[in-house]
Formats: sequence, C-alpha cells, structure tokens
Amino acid sequence: MVNENSIKHKKKKDGGEIIIISVGGSLVVPENIDTSFLLSLKRCILGYVAQGKKFVLVIGGGDVCRKYQKAASKVSHISSTELDWLGIYSTYLNAQLIRTIFGKKTATKILTDLSETVIFPKGKKIMIAGGWKPGCSTDYDTVMLARMLGSKKVINLSNIDFVCDKDPRENPDAKSIKDISWKDFRKMFNGKWNPGLNSPFDPVASKLAEKEGIEVAIINGKKLAQFEHYLNNRSFKGTLIS
Repeated sequence: MVNENSIKHKKKKDGGEIIIISVGGSLVVPENIDTSFLLSLKRCILGYVAQGKKFVLVIGGGDVCRKYQKAASKVSHISSTELDWLGIYSTYLNAQLIRTIFGKKTATKILTDLSETVIFPKGKKIMIAGGWKPGCSTDYDTVMLARMLGSKKVINLSNIDFVCDKDPRENPDAKSIKDISWKDFRKMFNGKWNPGLNSPFDPVASKLAEKEGIEVAIINGKKLAQFEHYLNNRSFKGTLIS
C-alpha cells in the first residue's frame, strides 16, 4: 500500500486552470483501439486548451491490463506486486498512445514517478501520466496529482453513466446515484485493493480524496458533452462524490 504521508511535494502554480482527468483504459482500448473516442477526446481537450486551460490526463490500463494479469496468473503463481507492475506497464503503452496523438501540445515525457515535483514544461498545456507504483490504480495517481497541483476537483472518465447502489450488470433494479458523500461511497466500495480491481473509484484513492477534500465527478467518457457540462459548471449526467 502506498503511504502518501511519507511523500512531500511542492505545489506549483504555473498559470492557467489545471484540470486533472483519469481516463479509463477501457475507453482507449475496449477490445480494439477506439479511434473514434480518441478523436473526440483530442478535439474536446484542444478546444479548452485554446481557452487557456491546462490538462493532466492519467491513463488507465483497462482490459489490456486485466488480460495480461489473467494470462500471467494462468501460467505461474504471480505475486500481487508483480501483477500490479504488469498493470502499470500496460498504462505506459496507453499513455504513450495518448501523448502521441496530442503531438507538440503535450510534454514529451510521460509522468510515471510522483515522488518528483510536477511542473508543466514551458510552452506545454498538456501532461500525460501512466501508473506510478504497486498498491493502487491510476485513480490514486490522479488524486495525488490533484493534491500536488493544488486542485480540488478530479474528473474520472469511465464507461459508466453513474455509480449505482448495486452492480447493474447483475441487478436490473440497481439505482443510479447522482450525488454521494465520500463517507457513504466508501461504505459501499470499501474493499481492499487487489490488482485489476474493477471499481467506480479505487478504495485507496477514495481514502486520499476524502482526506484531501477533493471531489470526483464520474462521467461516461463516451458522452463528452456531459464532461463539458461539468467543466462549465452546468448540470451534468454522472455521479459527484464529495
């Protein structure tokens, strides 16, 4: 488990609003690479960059991660740490793809070590991050970056419209949740971290977000209009955890 209290960071103000986004790997590579989603995401982000906003996109491993973990586990007994590293390296591949499509607007180096001070390179408006270390998902890395850069808001782009009180795939009567406190959210999703965990927001990240007073908006990345509504302080379709 990562101990965020053992890490000291300097918060850096570098001009312009900084928006921290966790992009689910399942959006990038559901089965094959989703070029339609990538094109929509690129157009959307660059539109706001033109308005002076800055972005940090933290890219998850998604199904690619889980496929590698499952394959390794079928062949050998793999420790949780090694399974986590498989997941982390899968995020690097997805992150490099995203970095490439944004071209010169983004920093050349993918963020992979959050023990270092994070500063936007001169002239760059976008930074891309992958996984950091075993013991959590990229959700945690997203919250850490928000903490480091002084942001109190995180956007989690996933493949769901809302957090539900039950798994809607198994429970047709599952109810959508529009607003929920961290206390209640953590009661519902308070499992321990395990590699490849599929949760609306991972329990390690949730604990840190609650501690830091960071709100998380969970929005379907296939519906970027809702993401824009949130950015513009309008009513949006999704779940707000605060």
